[in-house]
Amino acid sequence: MSNPNALVIVESPAKAKTIEGYLGKGYKVLASFGHVRDLPSKEKAVEPDNDFAMHYQVSDAKSEQTLKGIMAALKDVDTLYLATDLDREGEAISWHVWEEIKRRNPKKAATLHVHRIEFTEITKTALQQALRQPRSLALNLINAQQARRALDYLVGFTLSPVLWRKVKGGLSAGRVQSVALRLIAEREDAIEAFKPEEFWTLHGQFTTASGKPLPGNLVQYAGKKVEKFSFTTEDQAKRAQTALLPNKYAVQAVERADKRRFPSPPFITSSLQMEAARKLGFAARRTMQTAQRLYEAGHITYMRTDSVNLANEAVAALRSLIGQKYGAEYVPSQPIVYKSKSKNAQEAHEAIRPTNPSALPNQLGLEDDQFKLYNLIWQRTLACQMAPARLEQTTITITSQPDQFHHFRATGSVVLFPGFLAAYQEGKDDDADEDGEALLPAVKEGEALQTPTIDAEQHFTQPPPRFTEATLVKALEEYGIGRPSTYASIIATLQDRGYVRLEQKRFFPEDVGRIVSKFLVEHFGQYVDYNFTAEMEDDLDAIARGEHDWKPTLRRFWQPFKSLTVEKMESVKKSDVTTEATGEVCPQCGVGELVYRLGRYGRFKGCNRYPECNYIEKSGPAATPGETTGLACPQCVAQNLPNQGELVKKTSRLGKIFWSCSTYPADNYAVWDEPVKGPCPKCSWGIITKKISKKYGEWHRCPNCDWNDNQEAADATAAFRARFTKGKEAAAAKKIAAKAKTPAQAGAPSAKKAPAKAPKAATKAKTAAKKPSKAKR
Repeated sequence: MSNPNALVIVESPAKAKTIEGYLGKGYKVLASFGHVRDLPSKEKAVEPDNDFAMHYQVSDAKSEQTLKGIMAALKDVDTLYLATDLDREGEAISWHVWEEIKRRNPKKAATLHVHRIEFTEITKTALQQALRQPRSLALNLINAQQARRALDYLVGFTLSPVLWRKVKGGLSAGRVQSVALRLIAEREDAIEAFKPEEFWTLHGQFTTASGKPLPGNLVQYAGKKVEKFSFTTEDQAKRAQTALLPNKYAVQAVERADKRRFPSPPFITSSLQMEAARKLGFAARRTMQTAQRLYEAGHITYMRTDSVNLANEAVAALRSLIGQKYGAEYVPSQPIVYKSKSKNAQEAHEAIRPTNPSALPNQLGLEDDQFKLYNLIWQRTLACQMAPARLEQTTITITSQPDQFHHFRATGSVVLFPGFLAAYQEGKDDDADEDGEALLPAVKEGEALQTPTIDAEQHFTQPPPRFTEATLVKALEEYGIGRPSTYASIIATLQDRGYVRLEQKRFFPEDVGRIVSKFLVEHFGQYVDYNFTAEMEDDLDAIARGEHDWKPTLRRFWQPFKSLTVEKMESVKKSDVTTEATGEVCPQCGVGELVYRLGRYGRFKGCNRYPECNYIEKSGPAATPGETTGLACPQCVAQNLPNQGELVKKTSRLGKIFWSCSTYPADNYAVWDEPVKGPCPKCSWGIITKKISKKYGEWHRCPNCDWNDNQEAADATAAFRARFTKGKEAAAAKKIAAKAKTPAQAGAPSAKKAPAKAPKAATKAKTAAKKPSKAKR
């Protein structure tokens, strides 16, 4: 074993606790709590004119305290193991820790034996092997992370001010987030531009000689193949229906074919995010946070990986478990080997799998989210080494007799051997084809059939569906936008910035998001181009592999980008970006044209002659009939009113959703958060309300008392409201102080006279507004 007088650095305290338990005495394990240094959010943190010098600072007071703890622990050791995660971000965390150690105590740093160790699972065996095979810090991975960080900083600090000047203050742009926003915005454009087309299908409801139903779809009519748009009107469909019904029909052919269905590969980062969204309804961020906790507790292998490789020991354990649980016929003759699609995948790394496949999900005592995700990973990993499923696919062709002018077809399949399906079946997206699973009755060729009905069914073509979490991750991966480890943060950033919202598990672009996307596509098209972004990701991967140098890559990007931002700052007018002509005459003044503008609360339609004409088209008053919830109004019930209403969902004039009593204005009760059937366990109020946040997930509270089921989330909400309220109070105090001036001073043409003293109350209010609270100090 290596020198026991050693300090081990990892990212998180949970990971530190698990590892220290495995390593035992002689090893001190401390957490860095993520990055200890980062680029400050200010000008010249990266200096392109100084060979892209990067000026890092210790992230915050917590990071400073962490570094002091590390320096104190180093006094008693002679060996340092940097054991952060094995991706480029983990490599950079280790590098930043080591750079700070050298800066703070160069003499001690010179005497230390410093090793970088990596492992794909937190088990005693894996840790002992890592300690036997240490390496140096990988400069290529560090440079790739520095290049990515510099690019993101330069794009954000250069492009965001353009948005402030040309669109709206407080906006931000990002190298990758802007391209992801374009995906969502362009999908919405396609949905709005979509023109549905009508088409009809015809279905025969036949009956076999034994009286069993046999439905079939029309595939040939009057000797011609039936296409999607063969029948585009009800009249055409009815005429065909009339022509088909009088015929006699018989089974022309019965075709059977055995089909094999193979299991999907084990999870990588992207496929885990997609499948957790499909099957569990997890957001990408929730999936990664839960997977992080499972990894740190030693239950699964590292969750940021592009590799579908499995260790030989793991495969042997899986095959043994499959034989015990399902039987020998479910174990293939040879282990199944999968090949990674990503050219950047490192085969020494593994897919996401349970560290111990024999640890069944219900044996680990996991909390809800961890149990669900571990169960998903466990099932998928088990299935990936199981025998393929065997299905019998049956196709029955039914023809009119005796001319055989009209053909119907019935398809179905029967599972002969479930194979991996006994353990797991992959979820499907919107555009996935469904396999025919219908069970068909036994028939013979030439068998005559009865024809009770021929049905005609109307359809309309559908627009492309809005992205779900799963389909957005799939699109990001297909276009090469970002990397799987960054998908969760990309999606979260778009929501945090208010560019998109998630409703009923679908992404909708907000007005400001669509305007920002349109502006960037029109004026910075090259930099939000899908191919350009993918090529930049490839360049960063090439830096990580040691094939490219990072500074020339930054130089090639920076010069033309900087020139374009300077040119656009001068040439583009804000009115050209934030207004859109409609061609409609203003109904109020009869002279101006109605245009769409971007206002404080989103997009609205108003007269272009403002302020001469102040016409604004109402988007719909709050008093429009609301969507019923079926919940009795708790205030009506509490006051025992004779005409009791129920809560209905409404939209305010500013576009904000709220729930109020249906008897308004007789009862003015309303809540901003979605109501859920109560009663409150503390005060017995008739409802509680539901809140959903990205950090805390779904939680509940009572609108009538202080009850909640997540105190941490409630405290965070209260703290935010306190800051907001404090800001309003400070503004009010300032207003009081301003009004306290004498009439002579208020009307004075110049500032030569000294201002009169403000009243004591106003002065106190102003002082109180400026003075920080004890809690803050």
